[in-house]
Amino acid sequence: MNYIKYVLKWCLPFETFSCFLADEKERFDPTQFQESIVQGLNQTGTDLEAVAKFLDASGAKLDYRRYAETLFDILVAGGMLAPGGTLSDDMTRTEYCLFTASEDLETMQAYAQVFNKLIRRYKYLEKGFEEEIKKLLLFLKGFTESERNKLAMLTGILLANGNISASILNSLFNENLVKEGVSAAFAVKLFKSWINEKDINSVAASLRKVGMDNRLMELFPANKRSCEHFSKYFTDAGLKELSDFARNQQSIGARKELQKELQEQMLRGETLKDIIAYVREEMKKTSISEQTMIGIVWTSVMSSVEWNKKEELVTEQAIKLLKQYGPLLKAFTSQGLSELTLLLKIQEYCYDNIHFMKAFQKIVVLGTLCYVFEEVILKWYTESHVAKGKSVFLEQMKKFVEWLKNAEEESESEEEEGD
Repeated sequence: MNYIKYVLKWCLPFETFSCFLADEKERFDPTQFQESIVQGLNQTGTDLEAVAKFLDASGAKLDYRRYAETLFDILVAGGMLAPGGTLSDDMTRTEYCLFTASEDLETMQAYAQVFNKLIRRYKYLEKGFEEEIKKLLLFLKGFTESERNKLAMLTGILLANGNISASILNSLFNENLVKEGVSAAFAVKLFKSWINEKDINSVAASLRKVGMDNRLMELFPANKRSCEHFSKYFTDAGLKELSDFARNQQSIGARKELQKELQEQMLRGETLKDIIAYVREEMKKTSISEQTMIGIVWTSVMSSVEWNKKEELVTEQAIKLLKQYGPLLKAFTSQGLSELTLLLKIQEYCYDNIHFMKAFQKIVVLGTLCYVFEEVILKWYTESHVAKGKSVFLEQMKKFVEWLKNAEEESESEEEEGD
C-alpha cells in the first residue's frame, strides 16, 4: 500500500492525490466509516427505499467487510453498541435506525427488506449479519421493551424468509435472559411475526434443521420447564400453534426415549414378563395408545439385533427373533386396529429394508400364530395396505389369502350344515 501511495504521489496532480488519500481514510478508518454511514442515514431519513439505495452504492467505496459490525450496529441502534447493549460514548449517531422506527409489523417488514437487499448485494455480509443478530439477542437486557419488540418482529420476519438461520435462537437460552423472563417475552413477539409471515410448518422445519425442535422448553427457568407451563404461557399469548408443536415434540422425544430403553432391556436379556410390565406402566404414565405403542415395540424388536447382510439368511434370523418376541407383540395387539397397525409397520419395514422384501410373507404367516388375526390380514389385503411395495407384497400374499378365504367359506358351510 505504501508503495502504491509513493507511485501515485509522483504520478498524479496534488488535488487528485489528496482525493485518493481522503477516500483511503474513509475506507479504512473506523471513525470515518461510522461518520459516512451516519451522514448517509441522516440524509435519507425515514425513506427506507432511499436507505437501501444509499447502502447499495456505499458498498463500492466503504469497507463493509472490515466494518460489518459497525454497519449493523448503526442500522439497528443508531450508533456503535458497547458491551451489554448501551450506545457507546461516541457521539456519532443517527436518529434514523430500527430502534427509533415505528413499532409495527409493516415498518419491520420494510426494514427486513433493507437488510435483505444489502446482504443479497454483498453476500459476504451474510455471516457477519447472523453474528450481529446473535450478539443483539445477548444484549436484550440493555434495550428498552419497545426496542426488544422491534428486534423480535424483525428477527421473526428474517427467519420466516430464510435470511438467517434458526441457530441464532441459541442466544435466547442464555441463563440470565431466561431467568428474568426476557427470552420468553421476546420469543412471543418473534414467533408471532414468523407465523404471520409464513406458518407453523415453517417454524417447525427451520427448528428441526438446526436441531432445536426439542429445545423450546429452555426458554423458561428449570423450575418452570414443563409442557403444561409452556402450553399455558404461549396459548395465553395467542400462540396455540406453537404450544401444540412443543407438546407434539415432547411426545416424540418421550417415544424415542421409550424405544431406547426397550432396546436396552432386550440387550440386557430382561424377561418378557418384565418388559411387558414396563411397557404397560409407560402407557399409563404417558397416555400412549396401543396403536402407537405397538409401532414402538415393533421398531425396538427389529432394532435389537444386527441383521445378516445375506438375503437368504435374514428371513431365518427374523423368524427366530419374532418367535422369541411374539408374546411381547401379542400383548399390545389386543385390538383389531393395533393388529392392522402392526401389519402396516411390517409392510413398511420390509419395503424400507431391501433384504426383507422376500421375508414379508413368512413374517405375516408367523404372525397368524402369534400376533395377527386372519380377518385383519384379509382387511389389509383388500383395502388397508399402503403403497410401499404394494404389488410385490400382494403377490407374495395371494396364495395365502386365497387359502384363508377358502378356509373361511368352508367354516361357514360347516356351520350352516350344523344348523
